[in-house]
Amino acid sequence: IWAVKSARKPTDIFFHNKYIHRSVMLEVVAAVPGMVGGLIRHIKSLQDMRHDGGWMGHLLHEAKNEHVHLMTWMEVSKPVMWEHALITTVQTGFFAVFSLLYMVSPRTAHRVVGYLEEEAVTSYTYFIGEIDAGRIENVKAPEIAVAYWNLDPESTLRDVVLAVRADEALHRDTNHHFSDRIRAKRKSLFEDMDTNSNKPHIKY
Repeated sequence: IWAVKSARKPTDIFFHNKYIHRSVMLEVVAAVPGMVGGLIRHIKSLQDMRHDGGWMGHLLHEAKNEHVHLMTWMEVSKPVMWEHALITTVQTGFFAVFSLLYMVSPRTAHRVVGYLEEEAVTSYTYFIGEIDAGRIENVKAPEIAVAYWNLDPESTLRDVVLAVRADEALHRDTNHHFSDRIRAKRKSLFEDMDTNSNKPHIKY
């Protein structure tokens, strides 16, 4: 957790209270773990010639959700060329580091993501505070957000931040749970469903 907390400091210095641009950078990083984890587990499943236990579906869904977050904030912030360059650099570096971490220790990787998501929830809470204080204009929600979260057509930026924060809280809890499952050697996500004693226990 200290590593995640330390990584937040340069972001605080660089973006300060520019929470829309901070959100872009946050989601650039957050969109990586689900795809990396899903890909590595996909390859491992093929190599072992065994079902992956339901992990890929969850991880790829998380990646898609974070991707929509990023597309939403890109729509709101309209980043310029140098910001695109920064985004590419940060994402490439994080992709390399996280891929290595996931291959070495999936349990640690999921724990790190859980802590990253905790920081995301904190950032979005501050974001809401800035909107409520009038320091960030509560503009109309972009169409991509209205369609994805099925929001009211008259929804605002604040409604979008609330929806994104709820997603991040779910990802936080899910990744901490995944880390705990790995430590407990509970490899299949389906085993919790196999509770009917009249049916044989399925090993995936």
